[in-house]
Amino acid sequence: MTSIAIVGAGPQMGLAIARTFGSKGLDVALISRNRDKLDGLVDTLAAEGITAAAFPADVLDRDALTQALKGASARFGGIDVLEYSPNNEPDATSLTTPVNTDPSHIQQELEFQLYGAVAATKAVLPAMREVGTGTLLFTTGARSANPQPPTANINAAGAALRNWAINLHKELDGTGIQAAHIGIDAMIGTPTFYGQSWVEADQISPLYWELHTTHRYQAERIFRA
Repeated sequence: MTSIAIVGAGPQMGLAIARTFGSKGLDVALISRNRDKLDGLVDTLAAEGITAAAFPADVLDRDALTQALKGASARFGGIDVLEYSPNNEPDATSLTTPVNTDPSHIQQELEFQLYGAVAATKAVLPAMREVGTGTLLFTTGARSANPQPPTANINAAGAALRNWAINLHKELDGTGIQAAHIGIDAMIGTPTFYGQSWVEADQISPLYWELHTTHRYQAERIFRA
């Protein structure tokens, strides 16, 4: 298998990760809700000599997400790497503090972050087990490990995904399959937000390649600007 599926692909981290892996010879499957945006990313990558294809799906629609990943696997002869990072740039209107958090606020984020990741993993892991190799990478903001009040609901769901990913890493130990969590402690390509530094996405994406290759079997990496 020589392809990467990027769930939550967009013009920042998704495109940067696609370029990093595509430049190493992997085919790229791009998955997100918006077909037009995905087609634009495919065209951008094609102009750079990278083979990519769009597979539109909403991570909240588990069946559609599963079918998108199956379609990507059929197109490229399998999926060697799954990267899951659906929209890590929250809308300010969606943020809550602990005092103002309603259970529904956390449930919405759990659906988006944790449950989507579980569904995506379920779609690709059996084939990885068959061949005895593969990489599963799950991205959150670093506040999944170091929470701050203004993003309490997002932090809680990110912490759940981080916990699950590290547990998955432990369960897959010795199978040839790598699972890891990446926490990004910076805003990407935007002005500062609640005091965070900002960086370009291509400063972060090499970390994903390192986890897939030279730093295999490391459960977690935190990127700090």
